[in-house]
Amino acid sequence: MAFRFVPGRATRRAASGAVRILRATAKANAAAARRTGALMQRGAEAMRTEEPAHTPLGRFIEVDGVRVHAIVRGKGRPVVLIHGNGTMAEDFVICGLVEQLAKSYRVIAIDRPGFGHTERPRHWVWTAAAQARLVGHVLAALNVERPVVVGHSWGTIVALALAINEGIDLRGLVLLSGYYYPGRRADVALIAPLAVPGVGDAARAMMPGAVGQMLAPQVFRHVFKPQPVPARFTARFPVALSLSATQARASAEDTASMNTAAALLQPRYAGLRLPVAILSGDADAVVDPGEQSCRLHAEVAGSTLTLLPGQGHMIHYSAKARILRAVEAQMALNGRTLAWRSR
Repeated sequence: MAFRFVPGRATRRAASGAVRILRATAKANAAAARRTGALMQRGAEAMRTEEPAHTPLGRFIEVDGVRVHAIVRGKGRPVVLIHGNGTMAEDFVICGLVEQLAKSYRVIAIDRPGFGHTERPRHWVWTAAAQARLVGHVLAALNVERPVVVGHSWGTIVALALAINEGIDLRGLVLLSGYYYPGRRADVALIAPLAVPGVGDAARAMMPGAVGQMLAPQVFRHVFKPQPVPARFTARFPVALSLSATQARASAEDTASMNTAAALLQPRYAGLRLPVAILSGDADAVVDPGEQSCRLHAEVAGSTLTLLPGQGHMIHYSAKARILRAVEAQMALNGRTLAWRSR
């Protein structure tokens, strides 16, 4: 005899309840997906529409389909300035370095991709090598030959990539407060999620602009210490532009890729064959000079090392005279033969 199970009323109610729960869960998941998509869309729209107004100090050069902002001053042999993370070429104007160098040289300070007024198209991955290639093409467009390249902080990675990867004839490198070797850094781990396309845009879009404005003074105190934040920096640095959607994405992506960029360059340091001046403050709270600058000096034949007592990370404000002397020393090496030796 065959038996057929006939569900009772309680069973039918349980099944019906389960169906309702599944339907409600599906609706909730769909709603969450729509909200996530909306946040990502808002983040993308913020990247396009929420850039604060700030008058550029320089000119625009379009290379490789990218609109690049460069501040050009003075006449003579060229000096190229490459800024660090979270800042822009205008920082070199505010500190007075552009004005001092322009008395003797042609100075070109370039906004790296996504910083200041330079675009950062999403269809490229903006590694240090890609940024160096763009800088090289900008220099070619401006007819810059055999420059001394000055890099600060993250900009030292781009300066080294320019010397190592691009085959450009450089007169020399002046590296300020640089990061040259990968290491464990809390800022890299914390900011990595903000560098993920879409997700990072959504997360940054949810942060009110007032929060960034509130935190900025604390960040500035950290990067300048033990020196106080200079009054001219407080008065003139375009904080709103530095917190814009484009620059926030650029800062997150560059921070997240910093260790990889240094690791890719590290095997090539010993092969550098050009004058390299390394300067760092021995009280730098952002980059350890012993782990970075001193180690690079030991590896790069013919390099010079200047450790500035009591100076912090922003030595282009507190030690301009030493930087000027380093550039002048590079220029004075013109026509001389340097004896490269292995360490």
